[in-house]
Amino acid sequence: MSQFNDSVQKEKISSKDAIWFIVFFMAIAAAGLLYVKWWPYFQKAISASATHSIGPSILGDQSASSSPWAASWDYAKVYFQSVWKAALLGILLGSLIQVLLPSRWLLKVLGKTSFGSTAAGGLASIPGMMCTCCAAPMAVGMRKKKVSIGASLAFWLGNPTINPATLIFMTFVLSWKFTVLRLFFGLILVFGVSYFANRFAKNAAPVDLEKVPEGETFQEEDGPFFSRWIKSLGMMLLHIGPAYIFSVLLLGAARVWLFPQLSEAATNSLFAVIGFALAGMLFVIPTAAEIPIIQTFMLIGLGAGPAAALLITLPALSLPSLLIVSRSYPKRVLLFVTISVVVLGVLCGIAGMFVL
Repeated sequence: MSQFNDSVQKEKISSKDAIWFIVFFMAIAAAGLLYVKWWPYFQKAISASATHSIGPSILGDQSASSSPWAASWDYAKVYFQSVWKAALLGILLGSLIQVLLPSRWLLKVLGKTSFGSTAAGGLASIPGMMCTCCAAPMAVGMRKKKVSIGASLAFWLGNPTINPATLIFMTFVLSWKFTVLRLFFGLILVFGVSYFANRFAKNAAPVDLEKVPEGETFQEEDGPFFSRWIKSLGMMLLHIGPAYIFSVLLLGAARVWLFPQLSEAATNSLFAVIGFALAGMLFVIPTAAEIPIIQTFMLIGLGAGPAAALLITLPALSLPSLLIVSRSYPKRVLLFVTISVVVLGVLCGIAGMFVL
């Protein structure tokens, strides 16, 4: 009994400092995002408005002959040079979510299976503007704190899909029609698919904080903050690093087969839309890299349909990001999300055939 009372007292003491933990986390997140995302993207938006370009396609010269190993290494080198700062920030924030943010506060906002919690997760993703792999560690951290399936998915998918900087770049580089298509299907994915994903999780009942004893379920892990953070960070690096690096190398080697050159008759066919939707779902790119990829593909003859399919599937998911979160979500939830991304990509591609 005395041990239970001690745990209740620890929770009460920590609740007095909860606001400072939240403020501290927000300050770290804001400083990191300002350095990695907000300021560079502000500069890039100015450049895109003047040049109608944000740089070359990360896929490089698809016609260049090289061995799969050389192609793998070349792509991985370019990719990691582009994302390493954001990846480190994502892992840092994902580990801090587990040790800094009070569980009761986090679950009060994001712990339910209601549309409100899903919407809150999606809206919270907008300032992040991370790619799917860099947002994945934060989704892992949220799930370790028992955030609901829908809210954590909306946060994860919203970072790359309804990224305001990418939408601005897209308008300057491609056209406002691409932006409208991306936003329309992106909102369906982030708020609709994420919400319905709750139905694919067992025991996904809403969290009722009023019925949960204070010190019983939401007691924070004991120990000094630094040791708890190092443990959280180490476990995250151990689980994320090897699969992330290996899958990027694998996709770098396979990119020529994932995005083949098509005959003139097939460049705007339904077959091409489905093929590029599947390839885009698997492939991994940095934030906004879908824009120069689509721009380059269309310059060499790719139709509007397959290009529009890539609008959704390239940024939303990738094989590496699915591997990163694979231990945090039920398999059928991830299968539902994966199929939904491909289906929305195909629908976006079909819409693109008529709109673009």
